[in-house]
Amino acid sequence: MHPFVQRSLRETRLVRAPEDRTLMEYRTKEEQVADYLREAILSGRLARGARLKQAEIAEELQISITPVREALRLLEAEGYIDSRSYKGATVVPFDIASSAEILNLRILLEGQLVRYAVERATSKDLQEVRVLADEFAAAVAKQDSMLARGANYRFHRRMYDAAAMPQTLHFVQILWARYPFDIINRISGRASRAAEEHEELLRCMIEGDVAGAMLSLRRHIETGWAELNAALAAGQATSAPPKANSEGGTDT
Repeated sequence: MHPFVQRSLRETRLVRAPEDRTLMEYRTKEEQVADYLREAILSGRLARGARLKQAEIAEELQISITPVREALRLLEAEGYIDSRSYKGATVVPFDIASSAEILNLRILLEGQLVRYAVERATSKDLQEVRVLADEFAAAVAKQDSMLARGANYRFHRRMYDAAAMPQTLHFVQILWARYPFDIINRISGRASRAAEEHEELLRCMIEGDVAGAMLSLRRHIETGWAELNAALAAGQATSAPPKANSEGGTDT
């Protein structure tokens, strides 16, 4: 079994209910496969328009084809893939025209996730988010774009997990499927600036500064959007596939 899935299947997450009860949530195998593919799409390892073959994915992850099939159905429902094409399941392209609306929805929903993450995060949550922030910064320093984008996805996903708001996180992941991360990721210097923004956001979380964390998150999202528009206006950003090992990263 692929190390990613093997490790993930051993993981459990503590979810704090409003009554301060603690529930143990076990993620299914198909959810682990879906998360693996989400990260691959958002990091650019799976390009927009790429065809997804169930047998190849199952072989790569060393699992049966059934959880792969169910994971692809989940991702189609979220908007990451489209199986209506004659080619079979393919990664959907971005809808640039709808990105402004998605921007506002991201600020609203991710702001709520950050708010509750600050209020509910345990020391273990903060330690794990710290590790992922460091992984992202290290990848940026090495100019490893794929590694940086993957670390960025895990950083935000782990931070939002601490909010214990799975329905809100689900809607956010749907928004991520429709946001032009691949274009933003290729803006010169964006990854380094995003690493600094991560640090500010994490500092607010550690200090328990809810208002500061929400403001940092909003600036983080809006800065990436502003840099995208500036790059498009200057003709410095295109929808062409990124080159391997160029500076990558994120707006998020």
